Amino acid sequence: MEDVYIARAGAHGIKRNTEHKLRALCEAAGLSSAVSENDLTAVKVHFGERGNDAFVNPMHVASVAAEVQTIGAKPFVTDTNTLYVGGRRNAADNLETAAKHGFTWPVLSCPVLIADGLKGTNFREVEVYGKHFEHVKVASDIVSADSMVVISHFKGHEVAGFGGALKNLGMGYAASEGKREQHTTRPLLLPEKCITCGACINACPEFCISIEGPSIAIDTDRCIGCLMCMNTCPQHAIDLDWQDDGVVFVEWMIEYAAGAVANKTGKVFYINFLTNITPHCDCTPWNDTPFVPDIGILASRDPVALDKACYDLVNNAEGVHGTLLPDHHHAGEEKFTRVWPGTNPELQFTIAEEMGLGRREYRLKEI
Repeated sequence: MEDVYIARAGAHGIKRNTEHKLRALCEAAGLSSAVSENDLTAVKVHFGERGNDAFVNPMHVASVAAEVQTIGAKPFVTDTNTLYVGGRRNAADNLETAAKHGFTWPVLSCPVLIADGLKGTNFREVEVYGKHFEHVKVASDIVSADSMVVISHFKGHEVAGFGGALKNLGMGYAASEGKREQHTTRPLLLPEKCITCGACINACPEFCISIEGPSIAIDTDRCIGCLMCMNTCPQHAIDLDWQDDGVVFVEWMIEYAAGAVANKTGKVFYINFLTNITPHCDCTPWNDTPFVPDIGILASRDPVALDKACYDLVNNAEGVHGTLLPDHHHAGEEKFTRVWPGTNPELQFTIAEEMGLGRREYRLKEI
């Protein structure tokens, strides 16, 4: 059973502000055991897509980077390039988006790097020997780092059910080619629901959607499986084969997560922000209303235990009416599968345990 530490939301004085909470969490959960003096430490965050403001506040990332510096290590804040059209598809755009969102040297007091290079082609193949992959393509600067601090915004996800530390490892540390390998799922069209509004056409990064008669057509040979069309369709006319593609997506993602930490045994520290708990990933260029209230910040050396604790805390919270959560508003009722029907969130824990990433059993300790 792994220890997971929580600092509850809310503050009634300076000693309970976020900076103090993060310092206490880093001390209690053992940051100094994962990060050593003179380490080049990758502080992995999600910069947030342009138009999204649910990502972790850069001032809080700065507080964590300062704790890394106190140990005598050398942090750099990092993210990777994306597949889809937006503000993060190459390093030039990615760094511009990061700067506009506050991820800059004056705020962080450390460098900001794009871990897979200018166009997402800088990666190293890492052995994992999973069910689907023997090798995965992890961003070069992640592999080269001596230690890592993984800072994740815990929220919903349209395919995985939720996104936390495990998704940040699997998708966030993959180079562009690795993301492409994880996105070989293909959307399913429900033509009877389509109103040919064109929202999916504008969202598609590969221009593989067109209007044909009373509905759209998707060129699945050109599709990269990013599912931005499914995210943006106002009529829910685009779906997924949940029984097959939904399961395989999670399996691919967790195998990539194993590759992200393959050469970092004992050298990774995890922090999850269980605040602003929105339905969608921070990759969408918007963010909807949070479907449960803020809960707090959690930290652990085990990503599986950490995500499971966050998952349980969300399900044990009171749901917010008038959000994407249609029912199950009572404490103790499952939330994520109601926000995203068809998903199997707990599959992440099962596969992660099989891949040796950690254990789902945990002790929750308050600070």
